[in-house]
Amino acid sequence: MTVALETVGLGRRYLINWGLRNCSLKVPEGSIAGLVGPNGAGKSTLIRLAAGMSKPSEGTVSVFGERVNPNSAAFLARVGYLDQLRPIYKHLRVQEMLEWSERLNASWDMASATQWLVNLEIPLDWKISLLSTGQQAQVALAVCMGKSSDLLLLDEPMASLDPLARQGVTQMLLDSVADKGTTVLLSSHIVSELEPICDYLIILSKSRVQVSAPTEYLLADHHVLVGPHESQSFDSVNVISSKFAGRQATLLVQGDPGTLGPDWQIMSPDLQEIVLAYLAKPSAEQFVPSVEMSDLNEGELS
Repeated sequence: MTVALETVGLGRRYLINWGLRNCSLKVPEGSIAGLVGPNGAGKSTLIRLAAGMSKPSEGTVSVFGERVNPNSAAFLARVGYLDQLRPIYKHLRVQEMLEWSERLNASWDMASATQWLVNLEIPLDWKISLLSTGQQAQVALAVCMGKSSDLLLLDEPMASLDPLARQGVTQMLLDSVADKGTTVLLSSHIVSELEPICDYLIILSKSRVQVSAPTEYLLADHHVLVGPHESQSFDSVNVISSKFAGRQATLLVQGDPGTLGPDWQIMSPDLQEIVLAYLAKPSAEQFVPSVEMSDLNEGELS
């Protein structure tokens, strides 16, 4: 597995509080990695550190095998970053914003950036300040995508978009990965947005990594078990969550539960069920072994 983004013991402290702590993970090259977690979990902090917008208080962060150096022309050329605040020059017209971006980026793709905004019917001759919040977000995204970067770091890229625009962004990311081998790390509060496009998932909670693994592995290695309460032990699996209604138990487990009694049903969870179960557990108990993407190709799940 070739690694696009790697962190080792990464942390960022703000005065006495940690925005991120002991973060170690690898994002495979050519993947779309989803970053999920509640507010204050450290999602934006992780993305800013990877983009070189903040300096680590501890640990390291590397992009394509090189330590992040925001003053390096090579680093800036390979990384595109979209902040959740969408910092763009609102006094400029849309076309002027695109032209300034072209001057600053050697690999700028003016045709793609322009066509994207034309398809959205965003007037290129309007000042950005006159556009709606959603349209301004689309301009900021077009500027980020127009860089033709090898790694895209997107902080809540769909937060201000309507459902049709979200669908367009999803397709644009999929096309970029397929055509150019782009690696994408994007954060979102909405797991259902990530499930159709992400092949890697990172769950943050309380400033720490709880899960970092391929989505295919997570879906294959977790099971929902429904059966009678107090009639079965599960020593061979890790029980992530449990719910009880009368004499019926519903468990989300990691691992192979083996052969169960006739009173038990085994079902497949969706990604949202897995995410919510991990977020609900105490942080000390949350852990999924990190799995390489190459492991899946070698048939571990067959």
